[in-house]
Amino acid sequence: MTDDLAARLAENVRQLRQARGMTQARVAKLAGVPRATWANLESGLANPTLMVLHGVAHALEVPLEELIAAPRADVAFYPRKTLPTRTRGRVIVRSLLPDNLPNTQIERLEIPAGARLVGVPHTPGTREYLTCESGELELTAGGDTLVLAPGDVVVFRGDQKHSYASRGTRPAVGYSVVLLKPGR
Repeated sequence: MTDDLAARLAENVRQLRQARGMTQARVAKLAGVPRATWANLESGLANPTLMVLHGVAHALEVPLEELIAAPRADVAFYPRKTLPTRTRGRVIVRSLLPDNLPNTQIERLEIPAGARLVGVPHTPGTREYLTCESGELELTAGGDTLVLAPGDVVVFRGDQKHSYASRGTRPAVGYSVVLLKPGR
């Protein structure tokens, strides 16, 4: 079990470093450890302290648990029908995140012509990003109404009353990215 853990740590650290295009020397400096310590981590021979692991996670900008997580496939395919989908009135809302990313929601909104979706205010401090893919997407937030054309993006506080609507005679498709501020 311990050997598996060391091997997993080594593989994860190596893959994360390489994915960021960093040398061992550069990432070791960011982690506050000697380059030799980093090399030992990637070789599977190290038995790092919690402080070293904390520095490694910080340098790689990942949660500590990702360093020892079971390996994931380099590519995972999720057919459309496997993604969580819900219907709110006439609006179809499909999650674009098959994995749970804490405090993050990314959804595709398919709004028929003339339909409206009333959003639920999120936790205080939440930011929402909305982009229009097709049609005319109307956002009402905080008393303001904006009409987005394809390619337009609007950023607003997601902790206030807001709604989305399709303007015109065609359906509107948009993408919502919600960065939730964790509750206290």
